[in-house]
Amino acid sequence: MAKAVLLLSLLPLLLLFWCVAQAQLAKEFCVADLASSDTPAGYPCKPQAAVTADDFYYRGLGTTGPTVNPFKISLSSAFVTSFPGVNGLGISAARVDFAVGGVVPLHWHPAATELIFVVEGTLSCGFISATSNNRVYTNTLHKGDIMVLPQGQPHFQYNLGNTTAVALSTYSSPNPGVQTLDFALFANNLPSEVLTKVTLLDDLQVRKLKALFGGTG
Repeated sequence: MAKAVLLLSLLPLLLLFWCVAQAQLAKEFCVADLASSDTPAGYPCKPQAAVTADDFYYRGLGTTGPTVNPFKISLSSAFVTSFPGVNGLGISAARVDFAVGGVVPLHWHPAATELIFVVEGTLSCGFISATSNNRVYTNTLHKGDIMVLPQGQPHFQYNLGNTTAVALSTYSSPNPGVQTLDFALFANNLPSEVLTKVTLLDDLQVRKLKALFGGTG
């Protein structure tokens, strides 16, 4: 009798799980309607009749992307804005080509964890923990190595070798977002005298960096 009562009490919960599972199966994917605005939940779905196989296919990582100055790297990405099939699926990717001396400067992704895979060359890769007294976790990555960079943690990579290095990164979001420290500090219109106070850099260095990154003020 007790078992029967227990099963009856669990029935509503089991029905709820079943309904959620059926709803997920009914909506296997949600190709982004890029003509609409992005939202915290992602882009609205493109009408099913308008979805094609090309929405799930992207070839932009097959070649070197645009150069990012002054860092001696080239970047190409497969985020939802260029690859609508990843909308709502919690995944995206990017490719970085590092010239000799190339560096991905200190930056972070507010919406995603990153998994980096070295395709060619040797990289130094690391992140600074916000919860461990700014402890730095860094490794030397060779061809075939991977490293995980937790969401929201400032991280970097740079080429350790004498040849071009290539890395492929995947992200736990279709639109991971990025903020780069150099651009955040020196590509804005914050007055130089304010930056000297908040960074402890001298005025000459601040003005030099503002000129390099296109800032004003």
